[in-house]
Amino acid sequence: MSTRVLFVEDDAELAELIGGFLRSFEFTVEVLGDGLGVNDSVKANPPELVLLDIMLPGKDGLTICRELREFYTGPIILLTSLNSDMNQILGFEIGATDYVVKTTPPSVLLARIRSHLRHAGSGSLLAAVPVQDQSRLNFGKLQIDARNRSAVYRGEQMGLSSSDFDLLWELASHAGEILSRDHLLKKLRGIEYDGLDRSMDVAISRLRKKLDDDPIDPRKIKTIRNKGYLFASDIWQDE
Repeated sequence: MSTRVLFVEDDAELAELIGGFLRSFEFTVEVLGDGLGVNDSVKANPPELVLLDIMLPGKDGLTICRELREFYTGPIILLTSLNSDMNQILGFEIGATDYVVKTTPPSVLLARIRSHLRHAGSGSLLAAVPVQDQSRLNFGKLQIDARNRSAVYRGEQMGLSSSDFDLLWELASHAGEILSRDHLLKKLRGIEYDGLDRSMDVAISRLRKKLDDDPIDPRKIKTIRNKGYLFASDIWQDE
């Protein structure tokens, strides 16, 4: 059975070139020319991998990637002509598996696709990341319950103060999004960030420690320079 790839690309010539190349290696390639129907297509017939242009009519690739990560766990490769560090960082932070410029030789793209497919294995591609309802969040080995204002990490109850829990819930309920210090201070303390207040940094540091996050290179609650903090949604499954 051939591996199915969903290729979202509005440049028909490029779509035919790359699609044809992948088909020659026995991939099944479905091409969509805009971003509007991607979510519905993935839900209806989940591919093993999504190859996603960033600049698309209807809806851009970064937005699509973020939305897909609410329900799709397969590899997502961003294919773009924008060789931008900021776009790469943002792409990875919202859940992209890889970032490939369009000038990359097809053979190299093929090698990357095969590598990510091997790494993805045969797990369910529609497993929720995270699975959530209105009062519970589940990130694999981290479960958060708003009704009981409690969190369990690696099977053990976390010792959280009221302010710790409020911060954790706010970050986790916006997993994959960058939340600024100003947003967090307004939401949790009702004050505006004055550019000097470091209390939120201290609170984040305390929460990272309770989640065994590396203080030098945090991967669970990431610092996005000059922007704020991002709660990663995809790291908890593999701990």
